[in-house]
Amino acid sequence: MSLPAPAPGRLTVYFLDVGQGDAALIVSPTGKTVLIDGGPPEAGTRLAARLRELVKQPLDLVILTHPHLDHLGGLPAALKAVGAKRFMDPGFDHPSEAYRDLLDFVGREVGQVMTPEPNPSSPQTLLTVGLGEGVALTVLWPRMPQEPFLSSTRSDANANSIVAKLTYAKTAFLFTGDAEPPTEELLIQKPLDLTATVLKVAHHGGKHSSTAAFLTRVAPQAAVISCGAGNDYGHPSPEVLGRLEDVRARTFRTDQDGEVMAVSDGATVTLRSSRGGAPTTTLSGAQQAGRPVALGPIQPTPERRPGRAVKPEPEGSRKKPKAPPSAPAPASTPEDTGQNFVSLKGSKVFHREACSTLKRSKNERTVYSRRADALRERRPAEDCHP
Repeated sequence: MSLPAPAPGRLTVYFLDVGQGDAALIVSPTGKTVLIDGGPPEAGTRLAARLRELVKQPLDLVILTHPHLDHLGGLPAALKAVGAKRFMDPGFDHPSEAYRDLLDFVGREVGQVMTPEPNPSSPQTLLTVGLGEGVALTVLWPRMPQEPFLSSTRSDANANSIVAKLTYAKTAFLFTGDAEPPTEELLIQKPLDLTATVLKVAHHGGKHSSTAAFLTRVAPQAAVISCGAGNDYGHPSPEVLGRLEDVRARTFRTDQDGEVMAVSDGATVTLRSSRGGAPTTTLSGAQQAGRPVALGPIQPTPERRPGRAVKPEPEGSRKKPKAPPSAPAPASTPEDTGQNFVSLKGSKVFHREACSTLKRSKNERTVYSRRADALRERRPAEDCHP
């Protein structure tokens, strides 16, 4: 059964069936779109086709929760299919060649590249992206450079997944990437409202995530597990299924239920699946409408484990705007500063020579000694405003 197009005036979230991986599409009541992850490479063609059905304009934002292949592999196909205005990832340095290739592709094809950096003028707050009609997507973790990345975990890339809460009046969705127990512990210790009507279960239902303490705080009424049928990892694990049952969450699985669609009118969330095996479920939102996600100032988390190394900010970390603004004001760039301007091969934009996007790319480049020369052939990039 093919699930319908987004309902006008409603918040719609599609948990897309990409096999053993993650991908979710958010469509706000005003038509703003956010794609969170893109599944593995083998899902790229199917993901691209589904996005063409659901999205008629370039995506407003693409979020890569962390640089693992089962989350990033389908993104190039998705971006080629529908385009994107902005791209966000944690900025966590990772040696994956597929991740480097994706960054090169994004640098050429997407206008603005950013990390979820808190507003430097208000570092005790969280980055929030408004999607219209009171819908907001708030990034809870990571918070570089205000707080260092988690390190010495089972998987630092997983532990520093982007964790984000989507709110609409009395309803909420929590997206967790492949967050690890240290991520969950850190979030529990902060003054955050973690409760959610629907939880996207971390790490495909793997036993090392979704701890009992975390699930108790989130108190999800429904949980969606994105995993592939007969996968080699045994996802979802019996332990996590048991813990979800303990908190009385209605569980959906893409390996069994196919694509899952959740529609919120701000008061209730209705979920149904493409395979029709699971009955349509309607849940009443329990959020306090207008209550902030951050219940107090967000202070850096103190060290909790003796001897734990703190990963320094990678040299190539990208300095980004606090949120994806619709029309960022360009910084003034005098011609006599002596700096060069650089464009990557095949790109339509040029950057400041010190832009971290350049440091993270291995592509050939063209160097301009004068901004006016660069402007004749390219447009200024939106990440560094050259």
